[in-house]
Amino acid sequence: MIYFKSGSETAVLGHKDLEEGLCSALEKLGNRKKVLVVPPDFSRYHSRAGEITSLIFNYYQERLKDVLPALGTHNPMSNNEIGIMYKDVPGSLFRVHDWRKDVVTAGTVPAEFISKITEGALNYTWPAQLNKLVFLGGHDLILSVGQVVPHEVIGMANYNKNLFVGTGGTEGINKSHFIGAVYGIERIMGRADNPVRSLLNYAAEKFIPHLPVVYIHTVIGRDENGCLVTRGLFIGDDEEVFTLAAELSVKVNFTLLENPLKKVVVWLDPTEFRSTWIGNKSIYRTRMAMADGGELIVLAPGLKEFGEDREIDHLIRQYGYRGRISTLESLSGNSNLRDNLSTAAHLIHGSSEERFSVTYCTGILSREEIESVNFRFGELSEMIHKYDPMNLKEGFNITGDGEEIFFISNPALGLWSTKDKLINS
Repeated sequence: MIYFKSGSETAVLGHKDLEEGLCSALEKLGNRKKVLVVPPDFSRYHSRAGEITSLIFNYYQERLKDVLPALGTHNPMSNNEIGIMYKDVPGSLFRVHDWRKDVVTAGTVPAEFISKITEGALNYTWPAQLNKLVFLGGHDLILSVGQVVPHEVIGMANYNKNLFVGTGGTEGINKSHFIGAVYGIERIMGRADNPVRSLLNYAAEKFIPHLPVVYIHTVIGRDENGCLVTRGLFIGDDEEVFTLAAELSVKVNFTLLENPLKKVVVWLDPTEFRSTWIGNKSIYRTRMAMADGGELIVLAPGLKEFGEDREIDHLIRQYGYRGRISTLESLSGNSNLRDNLSTAAHLIHGSSEERFSVTYCTGILSREEIESVNFRFGELSEMIHKYDPMNLKEGFNITGDGEEIFFISNPALGLWSTKDKLINS
């Protein structure tokens, strides 16, 4: 059922619009006494989920019992991040999701279904795992909040991914990510209907229909001046709410190009991107636009690690971003990688497969570290002087020495592709 929907390619929803839309939906839900909110972490700061969560707290007050950021494998939010993103929400309400310890299995998807959706490539079972607070917390309302936007693993982010991955467990996250990698990132990216989504939809229908989950989806775009604006707000409790948001996101978040890009410069805001685990969105979201032999330059002043989890960071350093074939070969003889399939998937997704070069520019990680994982290293100060993100506009730019580049200020907010690749992949 849809409780509220508003949005279009040209709509601009302000604070008052969000408040009125949210309150309208919550009123339709009736009285609730024990509410759980599952919003994103700081890596989705621009989703407006922080603002919406604050509005939810204003509405329910003491009836809002828990706020569980959907961390997935990310680091817990710091008190400072919570204070910035979730203003006016008491810090005492926040819980930390531990993907290794805090989960229960709601049910198991059979291997026959996995084989069917992966065209026979995989035939393992899949545990539908959730944080114990979500599954056993006894809440009479669970509000899953987040932005629908193109995503490398799930095609389009959010909906039930926020629960089964954002509050999921080790095996569930590992195996679901690997399904996407084996099926192919460029066959999934930007598509609402794909094998990983089919997996999560199956689990939601079979194992958690009794949970009182309502999804709150935003769609964020840019106006003619390049400023972020909210184009849509959709609130509902079934697949339609996701479908509506995904359809608008396709119109708002996709940049389709006539010709491949030879040089792309991506800026990673240091407050948001501190690892390649998240920062490789610069690769995921641009790969379908990159020309063969092209160059992707990533300006990453906050990059301090590869994986946000210590074990994942170690595995990335050990195996590197060396492509699909190399990663699959590494799986056969190395149990530490086989036991962390989400890392294997990440290594595949984060490789250009030698089709174009990736130059990471960071002032924290050393040349040796960057080159050890199969990226090129660029001196940050030199590259920022040459490609000053404060003086570049979104899209095509001509530098002072006459070089044409394509600039992206935040890769998490869209998908860039040539028209033929998006149509034919």
